[in-house]
Amino acid sequence: MPPALFDTWTDQYDRWFTTPTGRLVYRYESALLLELLDPRPGELILDVGCGTGLFTREILNRGATVVGIDLSIPMLTRAIVRSDTARFTGLCADMCALPFGDACFDRVYSMTAIEFVAEADRAVAEFDRVTCRGGCIVVTTLNSLSPWATRRKQTARQKGHSLFAEARFRSPEEMRAMVPADCLCATAVHFRQDDPVSQIPELERRGAEQGSPAGALLAVRWLKG
Repeated sequence: MPPALFDTWTDQYDRWFTTPTGRLVYRYESALLLELLDPRPGELILDVGCGTGLFTREILNRGATVVGIDLSIPMLTRAIVRSDTARFTGLCADMCALPFGDACFDRVYSMTAIEFVAEADRAVAEFDRVTCRGGCIVVTTLNSLSPWATRRKQTARQKGHSLFAEARFRSPEEMRAMVPADCLCATAVHFRQDDPVSQIPELERRGAEQGSPAGALLAVRWLKG
């Protein structure tokens, strides 16, 4: 997908996470990312599709050094400004052809970016390639089984929503099939976008307890063999 498509969404993307529902989504998505990735102080971590750096700061707060890549210059610029630390480096690069040598990162993660890539298998292979042996890779996407994915596809069809018109949302089974090793699969955001904010914490608690496979954020985690 062309980087210019994301250039116009920089402000809107950040603003959404300041809404009452957006703040809760950020809380639950960040918690799942940190649980699965488990970043450590002093590690070198690659953030693939870092966007405006919202999730990057969570990894930096754990004491890691982060290299963030993105195709959108406006989003990448925002990430650099937001991070404001020498432990973050932002690069404009393609996730399907990472400009790094083999086995040079302790951990690699990508937050809801792979659905916008035509050659997703190639991207996953690149994530695995640049990770050190025994290192952790976490990839998240919008779950095709969730009502959030259904709503976004409907918006794309009915209103010509440019950002989601060509996006490919995947199920847990499809994500597992892409991964080159045994993996852990988990979800978060077990509520609908229009649910009352006051009900969201209970809905999330219930969905997590039940192990619902239909949470909006779908994550897979594997270790480099």
